[in-house]
Formats: sequence, C-alpha cells, structure tokens
Amino acid sequence: MKSTLIFMVFVLAVLGFLYAVSGKQYSQMPADANHLGVTDIAACQECHDAGKQYARKPAHPPKFECLKCHKQKQQKNA
Repeated sequence: MKSTLIFMVFVLAVLGFLYAVSGKQYSQMPADANHLGVTDIAACQECHDAGKQYARKPAHPPKFECLKCHKQKQQKNA
C-alpha cells in the first residue's frame, strides 16, 4: 500500500513537471482601439495578412487560428 502511494505521488509529480515545462506563452492582443472587440480572424487579416503593414512572419503557425493563441488583454478599470 505504501509503495503504491509513493508511486502515485511520483507519477503526479512527473506529470505536473511535464505540464509546467510544456506551456508556451503567446503575446496577447494589445488593448488598443484597433484590437478591442476583435472576435473574427478576418479582422486580424486586415492588418496581419501577407503584404500588409503588420504582416505575420512567414514561419508563424498556424495562419488562420489567431484567436486560439492570442487572447484579448483585460482592460484595467481606472
């Protein structure tokens, strides 16, 4: 019984460690007038599509799932 408990704690520790080191940090959307309320990928592509002023880098993956990684910043109430 004691060895099973130790094994379970070890497995949970390993899983916790792997979870902690596997997370990627993505930049949030700026909390400016251009980005507030953006909920559609088409709105992102107006400025960030190829050939636009703020185009994504060619190696930026995935190209059509902006809102999956880049979340809206929470506005601070003054």
